Amino acid sequence: MDHNIKILILYICILVLQSSSASAKDGSRTSKRKSKSQSDKDSGKDTNTKRQPNIIFILVDDLGFNDVGYHGEGGSALTTPTIDRLAMEGVRLENYYVQPSCTPTRSQLMTGRYQIHTGMQHDNLAPSSPHCLPLKERTLAQALQSAGYSTHAVGKWHLGYSFKECLPTRRGFHSYLGMVLGYSNHFDYTRQSSTALYFNETPMKHVKRYSTLLYTERAEEIIRFHEGKSKPPFFIFLSYQSQHSPLQVPSEYIQQYSNRIHNSKRQKYAAMLSAVDEGINNITQTLVSAGLWQNTLLIFSTDNGGRPKSGGINWPLRGGKSTLWEGGVRGVAFVTGPVLPTKVRGSVNKGLCHVSDWLPTLVRGVAKHSTKDHLPLDGFNIWRMISLGKPSPRKELLHNIDPLEGPTFWTLADEKMWGRLSDLPFNVTMRAAIRHGDWKLVTGHVGSSKWSPPPESLEDISQVVQKDRRLSSIRLFNIKQDPTENHDVASRYHDIVMRLLRRLAEYQSTAVKPLDHSVTIKHPKWNATMKSAVRYWFELPNALVITVGAWVPWMNTTLDYDWGL
Repeated sequence: MDHNIKILILYICILVLQSSSASAKDGSRTSKRKSKSQSDKDSGKDTNTKRQPNIIFILVDDLGFNDVGYHGEGGSALTTPTIDRLAMEGVRLENYYVQPSCTPTRSQLMTGRYQIHTGMQHDNLAPSSPHCLPLKERTLAQALQSAGYSTHAVGKWHLGYSFKECLPTRRGFHSYLGMVLGYSNHFDYTRQSSTALYFNETPMKHVKRYSTLLYTERAEEIIRFHEGKSKPPFFIFLSYQSQHSPLQVPSEYIQQYSNRIHNSKRQKYAAMLSAVDEGINNITQTLVSAGLWQNTLLIFSTDNGGRPKSGGINWPLRGGKSTLWEGGVRGVAFVTGPVLPTKVRGSVNKGLCHVSDWLPTLVRGVAKHSTKDHLPLDGFNIWRMISLGKPSPRKELLHNIDPLEGPTFWTLADEKMWGRLSDLPFNVTMRAAIRHGDWKLVTGHVGSSKWSPPPESLEDISQVVQKDRRLSSIRLFNIKQDPTENHDVASRYHDIVMRLLRRLAEYQSTAVKPLDHSVTIKHPKWNATMKSAVRYWFELPNALVITVGAWVPWMNTTLDYDWGL
């Protein structure tokens, strides 16, 4: 084993021992405060002595809807035997939604709140962004830690690092090993020649281990440490960097696709997913060996749709990552493990659900703990839907409202159909989407509207979809009847359009000011007369990054110059 890996594992074991001990004490204090009254039961607090289940939440980056074996249509050659097996043994969520890109999905997973209520409604956090998930937000990890869980984050963070308070260990996780940015090299974790890999709050500059393998091994270490009845339950947030670019993977995973996929990007993408599938198999086997599988709940989810230009395919859905089409927001997800009642194992659940639902579901439904200390939640507790097959409590879903995205043009054709823009209840040139029942309304710039079949497929796309005509600023689809969003029926259902526009207006009235992640902080000695190539290095955090060789927290509110926020 590589010497750096040995040292890293030693550090991990020491930290987990300390953190789990503290967690056990906190859990003991928490259990003493619990009441056996019916009011406590209603509030979500634990009313029995049954051990809380371990929770593993696996988030795969940029995974296409078509790219798991049990969804593969149109000639996909990708194979995911472990993912397929676990999905078939659990509850497959086939009406499940995420956000179109990385940071927005993670923000809603961690807070249970819509982006419009956290200021995170516009795009992803850039490495130079001075922002992070607002510190006033109480996270899923903080809630589970209060419920007595030992909490650990592994892998991609992408919720900010500019202040130390933004790091995972300051947001409810006892430990963290992973990459703090949106992406990096998968083998050495560098971006602009500087490391983005952290162990807790310390950059790790010399680790050279493929990301999927490193993160899988870290999860296994945590699991082994919790073997035995004396240890507290654990929550592992395992956020793989795969399938995000750059498309990099050890050569041994590519061989199986050398004769089946000839598109080089798709071939590497498939190999990366095979590494993830293998990693998940190793994790489940470790759980079995440690005697913990019987009391473990495993959740699998993508963070957004696949990006066709990088090998991810969402066929037969329209669009992909960064769009509000179904291909960008309809996610692959399932819940599995012996914790699930026998009668729901192997089932398909088509209840409407969203990534924001996981916080109330895991905290109130699974851990039996209260969320009263959180800001008002937009997510629903869907545990009864998952575990008992009950109807989903969610009837409506706000995909997003983004006022910072450039507006569309309001044309004469639009005005002829809908009247004056100023007379409508919502500014439909703004990027937004809402789902109510089977109806989905989208406005403004939704993103690339193409359908992309697997490149290894012989599918004739012209026989499946209509030609993409000029898009109006208002589009309405019946998702149950038309999941591929091929038929815009807005002109036929004027009343439904108006009702949903009013709902968008109501949501927008509750929105906080969006954070502009493109804001750049200048070094106080920055000179406006310098050439742009030189100026770049005097923008923060770049000046610090090139000095220390790592992406380190670089914001300090005590500094006496204008941050320009």
